[in-house]
Amino acid sequence: MRNVHIGFCSLRILQFAWICVYFSIQTCGAKILEKTFEEWMRYRDECFKKMESTPRPVGPHCNRTFDMYACWPDGMLGATISVSCPFYLPWFDKVKHGVVSRRCGQDGRWVTGNSTQPWRNSSQCEEEMEVAKEEEGTRNLMVSFKVLYTVGYSLSLLALISSLLILTVFRKLRCTRNYIHANLFASFGLRAISVIVKDALLEKRWGMELTEVSDWETLLSNEAAIGCRVAQVVMQYCILANHYWFLVEAVYLYKLLIGAVFSEKNYYTLYLYLGWGTPVVFVVPWMAAKYLKENAECWALNENMAYWWIIRIPILLASLINLVIFTRILKVILAKLRANQKGYADYKLRLAKATLTLIPLFGIHEVVFIFATDEQTTGVLRYIKVFVTLFLNSFQGLMVAVLYCFANKEVKSEMKKKWQLWKLDQQAPCCTRW
Repeated sequence: MRNVHIGFCSLRILQFAWICVYFSIQTCGAKILEKTFEEWMRYRDECFKKMESTPRPVGPHCNRTFDMYACWPDGMLGATISVSCPFYLPWFDKVKHGVVSRRCGQDGRWVTGNSTQPWRNSSQCEEEMEVAKEEEGTRNLMVSFKVLYTVGYSLSLLALISSLLILTVFRKLRCTRNYIHANLFASFGLRAISVIVKDALLEKRWGMELTEVSDWETLLSNEAAIGCRVAQVVMQYCILANHYWFLVEAVYLYKLLIGAVFSEKNYYTLYLYLGWGTPVVFVVPWMAAKYLKENAECWALNENMAYWWIIRIPILLASLINLVIFTRILKVILAKLRANQKGYADYKLRLAKATLTLIPLFGIHEVVFIFATDEQTTGVLRYIKVFVTLFLNSFQGLMVAVLYCFANKEVKSEMKKKWQLWKLDQQAPCCTRW
C-alpha cells in the first residue's frame, strides 16, 4: 500500500517543484517536499501511537491501519469509515474540513477497488481543479522558458567555443584587447556550461522514481544534494565573473578612448584579478553563510535575503559602474565626432561601437529589475521579468561572440587571408604537375 500513497502525493508535490525549478528558485519545490515529508512522518508516528493506545473492539471488524495516506480506526462490518484529510498535505488549509472514506466489508476486510489495493474516496482532500489547472498552465509556461534558455545557452556555447579557437589560433589576433575578449568569452562559456550541468543534475534529482519511504529520505538527504550544491556555487561564481569581465571591457575601452598612457601588460594582470579574482571575494562568504545558516537542499532557496545580497550587491555594483562608464564613453565619442578628428584611430571607434552595443544590453535589464526581486514580483510582471532575464542571459554569449569576433573586421580580414593562403596551397600541387 505504500506505493498508493507515495504515487498520489508525489505527483502533486513534484508539480510544485517543477514550477519552482523553472522560476530559477529551484529549492522552493524542495522546501515544500521536505516540509511535506516531515509532516507525513509526524502524522505517521501519531497514528501508530494512537493505534497502540486505543483498545480493540469485540467481535468481527476491519483492523485499524495506516495505509501510508491516512490513519484508519477499526471499522464495523458494512460501515463506511471517514477520517479528516491528512494535515501533511501542502494544500491542507483548503481541504481541512474535508474527509477521506473507506468501506469495511462483511468479511472483516477493507473493500478493494479494481486492483488489490484498498478502495478509498479522497476526492474531498484533493486540491481544487481550477488551482491544479492554473499550476499546470504555469508549469507548461516554465517548460517553454526552459527550452528557450537551453537553446540560448547551447547556441552561445557553440559560438563562444568557435570564437575562442579563432582568437587563439590566429597569431595576429593575439593582443591585450583580444585577450580580454577571450576571457569574456570564457566566462560566458563557463556560465553556459554551469547552467546546463545544474539543470541536468536537478532533472535527475527531481525525476527519480519515488516508490518507498527510503527513496524520499535519500532524495532529501544532504549527501544527495552535494552535486547540485557544487553546481550552484560554480554557477554563482561564473555569473559574477561574467559581470566583472564586462566591467573589464568597459574600463579598457574607456582608457583606450581617453588616450591614457599605461602599460598593457601590467594592467592585464590587474584585469585578470578583477575578472576572475573578485568573484571569489563574494562567493566564498556566501558559500560559508549558506553552509552554516541555510544548509538546505541545493542552496537556491533564499529564506534570509541578507545572504542572497552577498551575491546580488556586487552584480548590481558592476552593472551600475558599467552604465556610468557607458555615459562617459558616449561623451568622449560625441566630443571626438564633433571635433571632426578624422585622424583618430578607426579601430577604436569600431571597438567603441561594439562595446556600446553590449554595455547597455548588459546593464539595462539589471537596473530595471534592481528592486523587482523574485520574492517581490507577482503575476504578469514576474513572468515578464523571468522571460526578459532568461532570454538576455542565455543569448548574450551568442551576441558577444558575433559582435566581438564574427562581425569584427579585423577577424574577418585575417580569416579571409588564411582562407586565400589555404586555397593557394591547394592549387600549388596542381600547377606543379602541369
